[in-house]
Amino acid sequence: MTPSKRMAAVIAMLVAMSSLLAAQWPSYPTKDVPRDPKGAPILTGAPPRTADGKVDFSGIWMRGGGGGRGGGAGATPAITFSTPPDGVPVSSFGEVAGRGFALPMLPWAVELKKKRMADNMKDNPDVWCLPIGLMQYHNHPQPRQIVQTKNLMLITYESNYGLRYIYMDGRPAPNNDPQPWWFGYSRGWYEGNDTLVVETTNFISEERATWHDVNGTPWSDALKMTERFRRPTFGTLEIDVTIDDPKTFTKPLTVRVNQRLMVDQEMIEFICNENEQSTDHIPPRGKPGLPGTPAPPK
Repeated sequence: MTPSKRMAAVIAMLVAMSSLLAAQWPSYPTKDVPRDPKGAPILTGAPPRTADGKVDFSGIWMRGGGGGRGGGAGATPAITFSTPPDGVPVSSFGEVAGRGFALPMLPWAVELKKKRMADNMKDNPDVWCLPIGLMQYHNHPQPRQIVQTKNLMLITYESNYGLRYIYMDGRPAPNNDPQPWWFGYSRGWYEGNDTLVVETTNFISEERATWHDVNGTPWSDALKMTERFRRPTFGTLEIDVTIDDPKTFTKPLTVRVNQRLMVDQEMIEFICNENEQSTDHIPPRGKPGLPGTPAPPK
């Protein structure tokens, strides 16, 4: 199967099998979720809080507006999301700032994105079982689970079995010429009791990694992402993400991500490399078909 056909097949499979996945595991009620007399979750109330009064973001989250796994007893009730501030677009899986929003990209980035789209997005890291960009993870149809502790937040992504560390112990950004990470290096802190700010730098900048969205919006080694997590109600999560990358964009860009709580369901094991055969077609590093690190003008 060619890489472009594999990408299309993966997306089609996610949609076609959504009703089957619910039958793989017994339904077990999620603990500490408020419920009505019939046992249905009440997701419009106040969010949970930690012992020191901060909003607790723990839980399994789905892309806002996306369908759950099947339905029945474990289906999540409909949720209404707040309207983003003026000028803040709602992000999507296909386009980091949503369809139709004109990204302020520099010419080299515009050309690279056009090339990726003309090539049917076949080199998206998702095709090769590699970690996808954080914005793709934020918007992916498969869920993610947040596990929050005092000094560390973990986000486990079902897609490609991604694992992200967010350090909340007060450490600064690394300044010792560290090796860049696929997920970047994330530090988090609270502003007040309701907003968690996460700053991420030191992203890997090889071209095979730099995909903000399915259509191939790139980034450079100068990328800094600042996420502002809010949980307005028990069942909603809003993340405003500022993408600051002066080598790729003419100005910083802020987008909104909406997610909803998934209750009475669990994450499912996802082993991308099991019987994976597409990587046999990846050219060696630096050969035509898989360019090396982007080199934007100085």
